[in-house]
Amino acid sequence: MCSTQIPLGHFRFIILLLVLLKLAQPASAQQPAIARDTSFTTYSAYTKAKKQNPAISIARPPVPRRVRSKNDLVYCTRGAHGLMLDVFYPKAKRKQRLPAVLLVHGGGWRSGDRSQHVPMAQQLAAQGFVAVTAEYRLSTEAQYPAAVLDLKAAIRWMRANASAYAIDTTRIAVWGFSAGGQLAALVGTTNGGPLFEDNQCYPTHSSSVQAIVDVDGILAFLHPESGEGDDSKNTSAATYWFGSAKTVHPELWQQASALTYVGPQTPPTLFINSSVARMHAGRDDMARELSKLGVYYEVQQFSDAPHPFPLFNPWFEPTLDYTVKFLRKVFGPN
Repeated sequence: MCSTQIPLGHFRFIILLLVLLKLAQPASAQQPAIARDTSFTTYSAYTKAKKQNPAISIARPPVPRRVRSKNDLVYCTRGAHGLMLDVFYPKAKRKQRLPAVLLVHGGGWRSGDRSQHVPMAQQLAAQGFVAVTAEYRLSTEAQYPAAVLDLKAAIRWMRANASAYAIDTTRIAVWGFSAGGQLAALVGTTNGGPLFEDNQCYPTHSSSVQAIVDVDGILAFLHPESGEGDDSKNTSAATYWFGSAKTVHPELWQQASALTYVGPQTPPTLFINSSVARMHAGRDDMARELSKLGVYYEVQQFSDAPHPFPLFNPWFEPTLDYTVKFLRKVFGPN
């Protein structure tokens, strides 16, 4: 057997060439060197929840055959970070336009991943919706209100690319779980307002949504039911996100509360909740306001469910069912 040795000088040249090629990449193609917080994953949530709910299982339904997808699409670039999303959609009939749903993951605004709701997106696509799972900047990279700005940009991307995926731009919903539910409610209740619009990434398109699905997301931070901001033992997830305690800058915590913006422009809203009251602080107040305004809403609650219930059986299917029935009620048939 013979071997070929590369001269040391040639080896150094190859290494130098690889380094130069890396540096020559455009900034938009490079991801920021940020340590990812992996404290909230589907498996870690399952391990914790299973102690009190031994019969549960992670929801992994079969991928519907007629569902197609496009993955890892950059929808907006923030500095060196190309924010990505995935699109799941059924084959549409010619000239048909389908309602769409943006799904927002949870994780305390600093952890979690858009892949956690791929099963829900796939099942929604099988029901005739275009479902989009999008990442957003977490608090380890950028604090409030960066995540809100990103998600509104994702909605603008959906409208800008409506023709490619047969999206009906008059029927777009935002669906979110936990911190994602808080973000979804905030995105929806601030329709048309300038506060969270940064005019980057498809600024000529609207970021308004026509329905909200809040799955165990807080509606009011400064609320008797809210547990966010209790830093007595550890710094709370929301304190990390806002960059200051609620006693220091309470105006930011109020500004990020969907309840603050409820009005006649608020779209129809579905609340799907666990039995953990602090996870939907402000829900009953918001429901009362919506009722006074004549805005349609629904409240669905699982009395025995842990907080991360939409990730697990037996709650995955009924969560999907509540979502589909609500969206068909407010959007009409596909």
